[in-house]
Amino acid sequence: MEETLRSLIRSVTPLDQDAMAAARARQARLAKPPGSLGRLEELSVQMAGITGNVFNTVRKRQLLVFAADNGVVAEGVSSAPQSVTLQQTINLTRAKTGASVLAKHFGCDVTVCDVGVNADIREPAVLNRKIAYGTRNIAKGPAMTREQALRAILTGAELAKESRADVLGIGEMGIGNTTTSSAVLAVLLDAPVETVTGRGGGITDESFRKKKAVISQAIAGNRPDPADVVDVLTKVGGLDIAAMCGAFLGAAAARRPVVIDGFISAVAALCAVRLCPPAQGYLVPSHASYEIGYRLAMEALGLRPMLLLDMRLGEGSGCPLAFSVLEGACAVMNDMATFDQAGIDDGYLEPIRRGDSFTVGERT
Repeated sequence: MEETLRSLIRSVTPLDQDAMAAARARQARLAKPPGSLGRLEELSVQMAGITGNVFNTVRKRQLLVFAADNGVVAEGVSSAPQSVTLQQTINLTRAKTGASVLAKHFGCDVTVCDVGVNADIREPAVLNRKIAYGTRNIAKGPAMTREQALRAILTGAELAKESRADVLGIGEMGIGNTTTSSAVLAVLLDAPVETVTGRGGGITDESFRKKKAVISQAIAGNRPDPADVVDVLTKVGGLDIAAMCGAFLGAAAARRPVVIDGFISAVAALCAVRLCPPAQGYLVPSHASYEIGYRLAMEALGLRPMLLLDMRLGEGSGCPLAFSVLEGACAVMNDMATFDQAGIDDGYLEPIRRGDSFTVGERT
């Protein structure tokens, strides 16, 4: 499996610079002031780099949700019982959760994959790729074996590569996974636990103190190697995070744009980029998670979220919203008139293009 992962990483190629140059050239000809559509312009250029085509569509959109339980909930780090993972995993397939309601509203397919729920799921709509019945308690030892972590990564990669969607979004379901995500992020960034750990779904002050103490204990006891992402996932991560990491890699290998949801998704994306730096170019951030570690994860990725909605639900709930923004970026590139088509002489923009523009309020 180690070699299979290395092969996957080698298969990820950088963005197509020629296509991106052609996309920028077309953006410069569209009938608008340069840069006036902001992030939409950036996204359309990124899409060209991903696909190799200036003109793109995102008609078929798919949300991949990986579900798994985390043994660390035994430490009292979550307000919700572990049984919620099972029920919400099923509810995701019935358009009864926040993410699946949004996906249904925006016309997105949802694939829910069980990689480690601590129960047998007899719901046909849930894809069974179970690796273990949850992870072990990271406060008392490694979360899983290295083989299990590798299997989870490769499972996520396989699903992403097999998808026929124009764009993917990556979400999760697993009580206790803000604890494991914070632990992984603290190790990867060599950051104090307090700077990356939030309250997740909402916990008391006492539980919050315990959560931070448990993460510190897990890192000190398991001593994960920050230079070895698989080791970090093995020792303080989760099967859901590992599978999400793999899905980001699989999407990049298939030259498909892939949307980051919130905090947990961002940590998984960071794992993917630490394993394979070229994967960064395929990532599309959605919303700025309310979780405090999210900002640090985004900074480490060199990305900026598109939406500020104070969301912290997880599940992939930000992805359907981002899909629509990405669709808008493609629509502008595909359908907006150029200056020639609009019958406008764009000579008035030459000072701006030369860099002679000024900020509003500087002079009149």
